[in-house]
Amino acid sequence: MSPMVVFDNQCYLCTKFAKAVNFLARGRLNMVGHYSVIGEKLRDEILDESALEMFWLVTEKNAYGGRAALLPLIKSMLTSKNARSERYVIDEACDSECKTVRAVFIRSSSLLSNSRKISIKTK
Repeated sequence: MSPMVVFDNQCYLCTKFAKAVNFLARGRLNMVGHYSVIGEKLRDEILDESALEMFWLVTEKNAYGGRAALLPLIKSMLTSKNARSERYVIDEACDSECKTVRAVFIRSSSLLSNSRKISIKTK
């Protein structure tokens, strides 16, 4: 399983972040929107109630959210060998409020203030 980046696919800034990560990782990570079918399934089965507050990196053993995901994300971007990435569709449900300077500040501070690590139990 290649690592998955789970992001808010209804947020302009989060979508830009996901596109940058996908570009830098050269498509080796799976990009999954929070509001996609796969994203909803991940929220129900693995992630907790704080899932929508941050982006997540989901690996075989752990799910890292927010600040805790930054270093594992960089490591995954550099070391992942899987050359296939799932295609994702960007919802254009964002209104003009998510493109303001205030929104950039709030999302950036949210990234730095939220942090979670969840161990994935294998069956």
